[in-house]
Amino acid sequence: MKVALRILGMSFLIASVSSPAWADSARTMKIGVLNDASGPYSDNAGEGSVTAARMAAEDFMQQHPDFKVEIISADHQNKADIGAAIARRWIEQEKVDAVADVPNSAVGLAVNEIVRGSRAALIASSAASSDLTGKYCSPNTIQWTFDTWAASHTIGNFLVRHGGKKWYFIATDNALGKSMVRDGTSVISAGGGTVVGSVNVPINNADYASFILQADASGADVIAFATAGGDTVSLIKQSAEFGLKQSGKTFAALLTTTNDVEASGLAVGQGLIITQPFYWNMNDASRTWSAKFSARQHDQSPTAFHAGVYSSVLAYLNAALGAGTNDAQAVIRKMKERPIDDALFGPVVVRADGRAIHNMYILKVKGPKASKGKWDLLENVGVLSGPEAFRPVDQGGCNMVEQSKGN
Repeated sequence: MKVALRILGMSFLIASVSSPAWADSARTMKIGVLNDASGPYSDNAGEGSVTAARMAAEDFMQQHPDFKVEIISADHQNKADIGAAIARRWIEQEKVDAVADVPNSAVGLAVNEIVRGSRAALIASSAASSDLTGKYCSPNTIQWTFDTWAASHTIGNFLVRHGGKKWYFIATDNALGKSMVRDGTSVISAGGGTVVGSVNVPINNADYASFILQADASGADVIAFATAGGDTVSLIKQSAEFGLKQSGKTFAALLTTTNDVEASGLAVGQGLIITQPFYWNMNDASRTWSAKFSARQHDQSPTAFHAGVYSSVLAYLNAALGAGTNDAQAVIRKMKERPIDDALFGPVVVRADGRAIHNMYILKVKGPKASKGKWDLLENVGVLSGPEAFRPVDQGGCNMVEQSKGN
């Protein structure tokens, strides 16, 4: 099944950050990591995202010792109202300059509205709804790691090309799940496939038996999990318990991580198709950074969310230095000026809509015999370049795109 996709590389001119025009006052920045510290997304983000943000701040301050960066954190409990309240307090009372991470699309969309028009930014590493850089785009927001459009289209493109014509979605009943089904359906239909059915399930559900049986009876070639975190792990395990691995169907997890695969076990997850913009064992730079992260994070391997927090926070700090201000819109404009040469994601371009584009990889879960160690979980079976993997800039409904054309 290992088929190499055609790689359309991005050609970039990489430029260093320009000299700052900062005021004589002490240069400081305060960044709040807002995420799920105790629920289904806590393993994929949680404490690890705070560690990643601190690593970015430390690496930045080592290069710029006269610049102080403070990292704080809070648990949004996967509730949009709580996340919005924390963000508002941080910005209005605690003078936070940027809110980072924010797994859970509903919370991310709520925080997006809190920062809109303020001096603060949303650096959305883990909020996945493509609407963040679509109809709800904002000059105060960037979306770094990946989104529902990229996740759905990367896997959908790959599997439809290789025989996966009939799809069934098991999706969480929230903004994330609905976005993935919507975005996945478009690429499946465009490739000549069909969606034969879908079902919405509660977040943090315990028993998926009836949903799995519905999917099995649908006649689908591909059963796609439009879920994340602990919900995906439960679906992988319970699907194996019902013997679906022997049914000849292909299983795809649209928004999963190495933590989910490890928690499921290779014997259970073998053959699962996932997509990621980052994998710890991709190259020398990813291995070096991952070793540093693991040494600080209880021997945990970093997820793409963790890597995204590190890279996006570091890029934001460098842009703030170049812009000479903490004002979010000025900093984000600076990020959009030139391509960014990122150690973990490779060449990155932040577009007019706030979407960061970079390569997306299609990965297949290894079998137990093929794995050489605890975190040796995946093999790379394909790649899409940023322009292929992410929604075209003129198709998301972002009003800033038309404005940028007029400038």
